[in-house]
This record gives sequence, structure tokens and C-alpha cells, in this order.
Amino acid sequence: MRELSTNLVVDWPALAALAPQWWELWRRCPSATPFQSPAWLLSWWEAFAPGQLLCGVAYAGGKMKALFPFYLEETEGRPRLLPIGISLSDYLDVLVDPQCPEAPQAVADKMCEARWLNWSFEDMPPGASARHLRLPRSCCEILAMQEACPVIHLRGGRDLEGCVPARRRRQLRRARVIAAGLGEIRVFRCEEDSQYFLDVLFALHRARWREREQAGVLDDPRVQNLHEKALPRLAAGGLARCYVLALDRRPVGAYYGFLDRGRAYAYLGGFDTAFADASPGAILIGQAIADAIEEGVSEFHFLRGREAYKYGWGAVDRWNHHRVWERVLIDA
Repeated sequence: MRELSTNLVVDWPALAALAPQWWELWRRCPSATPFQSPAWLLSWWEAFAPGQLLCGVAYAGGKMKALFPFYLEETEGRPRLLPIGISLSDYLDVLVDPQCPEAPQAVADKMCEARWLNWSFEDMPPGASARHLRLPRSCCEILAMQEACPVIHLRGGRDLEGCVPARRRRQLRRARVIAAGLGEIRVFRCEEDSQYFLDVLFALHRARWREREQAGVLDDPRVQNLHEKALPRLAAGGLARCYVLALDRRPVGAYYGFLDRGRAYAYLGGFDTAFADASPGAILIGQAIADAIEEGVSEFHFLRGREAYKYGWGAVDRWNHHRVWERVLIDA
């Protein structure tokens, strides 16, 4: 291995310029998800930019070997280091070239030179690289379970029979019969027309939450901005899976998901409550699972949250963790 070098990236133009090497590193990391891709995280930063960038990078032989995408947030005079993508990303981790096992610790040591009192690693999936970083000698830590992300294991077969419980399959068939009675059914993919899809998703999501007299996550213009930037980039990388369900050409459901490296991710959805009896959300999830099976996917991730409907599909919990380092201040 050639000599390893590390540096800190602290401004937006420098971070954006890393995109080509970032993509290359991301593709070399078997456990990386779309939430660690530059398509997602650069879009998140453009939409929010909530603090001072502080990203650690390692290079060897002219190639990026590790990337730690973080930023500093000042809270009552206590700077804390948080991951880019926090809150809206279901899986977060550092990126590490598996052929360069010394890179992540070198980057962590470099980032320990910065001025922070608290460093948070959030929503780490099982096997996250950040779980294996050595605790700095000047720190204490908290490591705890954070949120459940139910997952279906797509075990064999060419359809839902091999992985979805019989009761849910019967419900799905009944939903299609009801939907057919309301109009001509059409389910179609439309990630290539990202603005059309997002317009449908935003409208359905907004209407549903306003019926409850609440504001959904998509009411925030910054969140809309994130998706308007991220979805075309994800689609260009072949990572997006977006479906619309129409009845007599009227959009009544939308499914926003991702697929990569044998894993599918159900990120967000919306449906017209006037057609709730037809279960448009279930029809779309069923279609997404069936298509994922056709693409050779082995896992279907429902992502964060223990909503009852996920377990009806046969999902089982897989837990994210968070790890927090707190610098121990010693009085003079």
C-alpha cells in the first residue's frame, strides 16, 4: 500500500468537487447504501447546510480510500460533530475502501484535531464501519440501539409466495379487485420523469396529512428541495425506483424507493385517502417487492419505524445504533 494521506474538507466547492472520486469509493464499499452516495448527501447539504462542513478524507495511490461526511453544529457554545444527512437518512455510516483497512482510523485521528466536544454517529446499520473505530483516549462514549428498520428476506421463488405471508397476499389480491372496480388500474415506473413523480408524491402526501390537520415531513420547502435535487441524481445512477398507481389516469398512490446491490429500500409513499378501500399503498409495495425479486434482490428494507403494516408483509426488525463520543474536559 502506498503512503496514506489525510485532510479535512471544510467548504462546499471542495466537497462538491469530490463527487467523481466519492462515487468510485461508494461503489467499492459493499455495505454502502444510496443514503451514503453523493447523489443523496450532496443534495442534503445543498438543501440544509446547517453548520460548518468538516469532512475527513484519506487518499492512497491517487484514490480516495475513506470519506467521513460530517459538519460542526454550535449548540450553546458546545460544538458537536454530526453526520451530513442526519434525520432524513435511514442509514448512515462512513465510507471505507475494504482494501485499505487502516484508512478509517487515520481519518478519525485527523478529525480529532478539530474543535468539537461531541461527535455523533447516527443511524448506523449492522456492520457499519463506524462501529469499529477506536475510541479516542480523551473521550467517553455511549453506544445504544436507536431505531428498528424492518426487513423482508426475499428467500427464493419468482413471486411473493416465497417471502410474503399468505394473509397479506390474499389482502393484496382483494385490493386489486376493489381497485379494478373503481377504474382502469395502471402501475408505472416514472423515476426518469422525476418532477412529475415528485409533484404527484407531494400532492398526495400533503392532502393526506392535511386531513389529519397536521404537517407532514414534505411540507418543509427544504425537504422538497432535497428531493428535487436528489431524485434526478439517484435516477441517473440507476438507484431510484419510483412508482405511481393511477385509476382511470388519476394518480391515487405513489411509492418512492431505491434499489442497489441486492437490496431494495421503501423510503416514502403517499396515497389518496378517497381510495383507501383499494389499498393503493399496499398495491404499490407489492409491485415494488415483486419487481425487486425479478431484479435478484435478497432484502427489502422498510427502513425506520415499527409501523404494524410492515410486519404484515413478513418483515423482521433489524436495529440501527448510534455511537456518541464526548470529550472529557479536565480542569486546569
